[in-house]
Amino acid sequence: MGISAEQLLGAPAVPGAAIPDFAEYIDRVSTVVTPGTRKVYTPYWNKIRAAWGHRKLDEPTPLEIRQLADDIRSNAMVRRNTRGGRSAAEHLIASLRCIYRYAVEDGLITENRNPAVRVKPPRRLASTRHALSDTQVADIVRVATTTGNDPELDGLILRIHLETACRRGGALAVRPIDLDPDQCAVRLHEKGETVRLQPVSPTLMRGLVHHRDTRGVGDPIGQLLRYRHQRPITARRYDHIFDRVGRRLPWVTAQQISIHWFRHTTLTWVERRISYAVARAYAGHEGRADAGTTATYVRAHLHEVAAALAALTGEPHPLATGTEPARTALL
Repeated sequence: MGISAEQLLGAPAVPGAAIPDFAEYIDRVSTVVTPGTRKVYTPYWNKIRAAWGHRKLDEPTPLEIRQLADDIRSNAMVRRNTRGGRSAAEHLIASLRCIYRYAVEDGLITENRNPAVRVKPPRRLASTRHALSDTQVADIVRVATTTGNDPELDGLILRIHLETACRRGGALAVRPIDLDPDQCAVRLHEKGETVRLQPVSPTLMRGLVHHRDTRGVGDPIGQLLRYRHQRPITARRYDHIFDRVGRRLPWVTAQQISIHWFRHTTLTWVERRISYAVARAYAGHEGRADAGTTATYVRAHLHEVAAALAALTGEPHPLATGTEPARTALL
């Protein structure tokens, strides 16, 4: 075929292609990835730039990548929920794999010369999160809505997560244009650039519309959740809520409760009382990797999610045709 072993093993995939250094190529990759990917990987790209900024992409070996990951793991910031720096090492390897994936696509290196794919990330430990009890949820909501500088906002935030089981980023990304008052549904934009229509109760929809009308700035594609002075909230608001709740409910701090526990709580409720298929749809899980091919044939649909919400909240829902809501203590 006219191809030498040296060409296969050492040469760039595109003949004559100049191999860039990490500092240059990270800048190029960061402009084409999604905003979510850029936000997660930028701190690790900065560490790679500091360590290897002037090195060419084809220079580091798998051993060097493993050593860099171990250094970052051992120097990871210690927080209340730290787990030995595993997440830092995992993200470092993932951020390098992202860089090399684009390098392979650009023809700068061949796949068999990609050192990042040969480095195994740390084994993930089982999550410590689980569903909260009805009493625990009620206590968190009670403290959040009776203390602080904006209990109305905090109550709305908690109800959004309890009803929709959305992730924090999903709630922060909701815009006025995403509200559908007629169908009592909210369009959620979540990780992986997924978009889904999620039913909400009439009570929550009224709260969201009131929030839009009283705190909005008239921008249909701007952020919905805002402070009284109309500045958009950030992820720091969640820290403020649970720090404040934790001071009054010590078990919240001891167990490192966060808003993501509400997702576990709602989805567990739906799975136990309705079905696994409905819980998957409620969560916005579309992939088959964690459920097998059968999930293609037993996929739940929007009206079933709406029926589960009606059972959760005890309120009829316009999309839950032919169902009777059952009162529950969760909401």
